[in-house]
Amino acid sequence: MADAKQQQQPQAAVAATGVWKTIKPFVNGGASGMLATCVIQPIDMVKVRIQLGEGSAGQVTKNMLANEGLRSFYKGLSAGLLRQATYTTARLGSFRVLTNKAVEKNEGKPLPLIQKAFIGLTAGAIGACVGSPADLALIRMQADSTLPAAQRRNYKNAFHALYRISADEGVLALWKGAGPTVVRAMALNMGMLASYDQSVELFRDKLGAGEISTVVGASAVSGFFASACSLPFDYVKTQIQKMQPDANGKYPYTGSLDCAMKTFKSGGPFKFYTGFPVYCVRIAPHVMMTWIFLNQIQKFEKKIGI
Repeated sequence: MADAKQQQQPQAAVAATGVWKTIKPFVNGGASGMLATCVIQPIDMVKVRIQLGEGSAGQVTKNMLANEGLRSFYKGLSAGLLRQATYTTARLGSFRVLTNKAVEKNEGKPLPLIQKAFIGLTAGAIGACVGSPADLALIRMQADSTLPAAQRRNYKNAFHALYRISADEGVLALWKGAGPTVVRAMALNMGMLASYDQSVELFRDKLGAGEISTVVGASAVSGFFASACSLPFDYVKTQIQKMQPDANGKYPYTGSLDCAMKTFKSGGPFKFYTGFPVYCVRIAPHVMMTWIFLNQIQKFEKKIGI
């Protein structure tokens, strides 16, 4: 009886270790993304308002403080956290799992940039499919106060938004704008994840930088490339997700391609980069903090032996 118990304990420990090893990249990715979002949410709020045509970063910030108060900068935080708990958990977790498997097949050698980019595209698509409903709720909550009082949805929190969207528009409406969301996520993650791993190798192996310098430097590089690759898709996605029908029930755009074509005709290619400085300032620090938080979480796990 005692021998049986002793045999079961090591088996249970091995099983627990196996489960944790499998879910660890996903848990760590989601946790680091949520921590970063708590810091970046005000900048993200300003970015959305700029894309909705409320003026420059300075004007938007001044008007929000004067008319809505400091709390308005954190409107939609619950949706932002839910988005990170779904989207970032899936994308960072899947990216690390896919990268590890690719490195194993490559006999432990560093992967070429093109392969990292392809893995980043795949991870971005997976994350976006999972996180699209939370992303839709976030955009709508952030844009709500810009609408006339009669058109405001007045969602209480992210879960209330998801419930209302499902009840009023159908479950499939939760994936409204999912097409541009997925494409945007693929572009962002191709720039962010591939350039980060490549920059880590550059800073650490070729330049001999220390741990913190490597993480900060690589994060800054990946933040810039993520911004440059994804903003045009982010702009289209925002326009699609926040649009409402006119008095005749007609929407301003029939889809992402129609939105892109009309935007190009009305404002040219640079219209897609509306708010780029703020977007870059928002993306780069979030990327940096996500990687720094992830690095610290992993160090803590090593310290306690998990």
